[in-house]
Amino acid sequence: MSENYRSREERRQVQKKQPSAHKEKTKGKTSFFRKFLIGCLILGIVALIGGVTTFFVMIKDAPKLEKSKLVNAQSAKIYDKDKNLIYEYGKEKRTNITYEQVPKLVEDAFLATEDARFYDHNGVDFKGTSRAILVSLTGNYGSQGGSTITQQVIKNYFLSMDKTPKRKVQEIYLAHKLEQQYSKHEILEMYLNKINLGNRSYGIATAAENYYGKELKDLTLPEVAMLAGLPKGPSIYDPTKPQNVARATERRNVVLHLMNRHGYISKKEMEEASKVPVTEGLLPPKEITEMPYPAFIDAVVKEVENELPDANIGSDGLSIYTTLDQEAQKYAEKLLNEKVISYPNDQFQGAFTFMDTKTGEVRAIGSGRGENKATFKGRNMAIELDRSVGSTMKPIFDYGPAIEYLKWPTYHQLDDSPYKYSTGQEVRNADRTYKGMMTMREALKQSRNIPAIKTAKEVGLSKSQSFAENLGIPFEKSAVEADAIGTNEASPTEIAGAYAAFGNDGKYTKPHFVKKVVYPDGKSKSFESKSKRVMEDYTAYMVTDMLRSVVRSGTGTAANVSSLDVAGKTGTTNFSSGDIAKYGLPDSATRDSWFAGYTPQYTMAVWTGYMKNGPEDYISSKNTKIAQQIFKEMMSKFGTNTSHFKMPSSVVQEGDELRVKGAKRDSSPNSSTSNSNSNSGGQKKNDEQQKQQIEEEKKKQEQKQNEENENNDQNGQGNTIPPSSGDGNNQGGTTPPSNGSGNNQGGTTPPSNGSGNNQGGTTPPSNGSGNNQGGTTPPSNGNGNNQGGTTPPSNGNGNNQGGTTPPSNGNGNNQGGTTPPSNGNGNGDGQVSTNPPSTGNSQGETSANQNDGQ
Repeated sequence: MSENYRSREERRQVQKKQPSAHKEKTKGKTSFFRKFLIGCLILGIVALIGGVTTFFVMIKDAPKLEKSKLVNAQSAKIYDKDKNLIYEYGKEKRTNITYEQVPKLVEDAFLATEDARFYDHNGVDFKGTSRAILVSLTGNYGSQGGSTITQQVIKNYFLSMDKTPKRKVQEIYLAHKLEQQYSKHEILEMYLNKINLGNRSYGIATAAENYYGKELKDLTLPEVAMLAGLPKGPSIYDPTKPQNVARATERRNVVLHLMNRHGYISKKEMEEASKVPVTEGLLPPKEITEMPYPAFIDAVVKEVENELPDANIGSDGLSIYTTLDQEAQKYAEKLLNEKVISYPNDQFQGAFTFMDTKTGEVRAIGSGRGENKATFKGRNMAIELDRSVGSTMKPIFDYGPAIEYLKWPTYHQLDDSPYKYSTGQEVRNADRTYKGMMTMREALKQSRNIPAIKTAKEVGLSKSQSFAENLGIPFEKSAVEADAIGTNEASPTEIAGAYAAFGNDGKYTKPHFVKKVVYPDGKSKSFESKSKRVMEDYTAYMVTDMLRSVVRSGTGTAANVSSLDVAGKTGTTNFSSGDIAKYGLPDSATRDSWFAGYTPQYTMAVWTGYMKNGPEDYISSKNTKIAQQIFKEMMSKFGTNTSHFKMPSSVVQEGDELRVKGAKRDSSPNSSTSNSNSNSGGQKKNDEQQKQQIEEEKKKQEQKQNEENENNDQNGQGNTIPPSSGDGNNQGGTTPPSNGSGNNQGGTTPPSNGSGNNQGGTTPPSNGSGNNQGGTTPPSNGNGNNQGGTTPPSNGNGNNQGGTTPPSNGNGNNQGGTTPPSNGNGNGDGQVSTNPPSTGNSQGETSANQNDGQ
């Protein structure tokens, strides 16, 4: 029922005062909506804060964009002496390029395939990335991509391969930062140099070389498209594998289609390229090859590491040009590991260095046999061996310094008689005998220990050490007397370097394996050693000439090569008495056997022996010459220079001997030939020394020999061993007689004294006053009768003759020589002379421009 109001105004007033149900209903709805919005807003803010917090938590441990990490590791390329590539050293075989070296066709193919919007985004393509993040949350990340080229650079250079949201967030963050710091061209360059394209190919330039043998600029469209399709799956799209050909063809055609869709090539170009077989132009697959010449490359890398300590050889992209002769190295390895030479067993070892005499460039090395064969970064015996060098030290420590500092001639007299070190320890020769007075040449030729030690003592140990150190021989402490016979240690490379100086006119060039190193930017570092003079030219030549005698008729004949001018020296070391007793070794057991020698072209030092001590680990007498055989094999194979060493003008030749031009005449107190008018004091001293030798060393043995000799002496025959007395007539000895009191003397072995007639003494006579005798020095000329020449006749079968080599002149009768006769069958042999003539009136002094001493 309607209500009555006095007026309309009254009704309106009443209605205003009454609450509206509709308004109350609307107000309730608005309040809920507002609360919902506020709640969502709050949740959004919380989520945002949480998301931001999570984002910062995820990126806080992201790696820094260090410039050094954006540099691609490049392998070192190692070349031989002729600039032939022999090996790439490094984990990844890579050749870096600059953006300017990237052909447009290559750039277009990779952009169309990997990141079509590369030049439009700031490092992240959010559409593709959002899809990748969404899918990754489902745990199926591997089926989606979405990474830009910039993101791939970040992934390849800085991040692990973990497929997690955290890594993806870091990738996005770092990609954005990378775009802020580097240009698009720089980023594309990083990408193309880093990507793995299979077939042992890292970077596009290496892939072009490995797959097609081409530079980037020479690639065709089908070839570029094939390479651009590889990053998605290098192993499954590699067309060099037969099982991959169909997949590789399909993938290549996808790339061509994308290039056409993005306007890089026409439809016609796409269709024509698609018809080309994917295998067309491919090279055989890149095989994983073993390192060739591991011993030599090991020496190369160690040398570079030593000279360039800041370089990372395996990743800095160095080009290393070496001194290697591949043919020589192959033969070196063959010599040690195949049946070219007969080795006693597999445990027998060898190591050597074969180098250029003039330049110091090492051409090849041998390092170990069997299980001891050198491995890369292992022990390299050619450069790291530390074994005593034996008598190979004698030219370096003894006779070289004697000529250099004392100017001794090669005929300088040395006394091989009983001797003790300053400590009182007895010094012994290898054959446990003594030979009395002999020339320096003969002492070196026969490798006598006592004359060597006496020589070093007379020079002065400190001077000898300095001389040796200038030749590259190391000493850990001050030299001692025993160093004169090689108790110190050295490697074959060090010994080869020292000997090469004798063959290089007295100039030392440090042995080296590397010529130069070139950095990726083109800068280079030379490794070639400069030669420095370490001795006078006369020292070098006179040592060389004496070492010729070693090879031609001394201890090193097994190393001689008839077509070459070879000089060299043997060296052996023995076991200690303790080791001999411990392992039951024979007294003749040899521990180390060396040979070092040279020609004008090449120098080589060889060591042989065993790496450990044991009952069977010793060199028998028949195997001590294996070192010489190795030397001879290498020199015969590669020695092409048949020239001879040239005698310098500073050297004068006198017969077969040499002296320093202008030097004072040899007047050594050790020489019995220094004065032809000397008194009998020297003679008496020598007699006493020989007597001491017999009394101390050969009492019982010599007595037995004397009885045998007496029977021979009755017939006037020369003996092969020295008698204990000289009571018989016409006796001969192994060395020149100690006096000249008897007539018609000479022979192959000396008696203990010269009391009988026609006897040979223990040393050369002090004068030539007897008839038909050779004096202590040769006569001033050979024109008179009954005079001694500079060398003996070729045989001793005639009367009044003396030695094994012919005299320098034959004008006089009854002449004697510098060496004993080859036999003692003739009666009344002339006494031998140990020195060349004091003047050149008959024969003349020979200078360098007239004779090279050959």
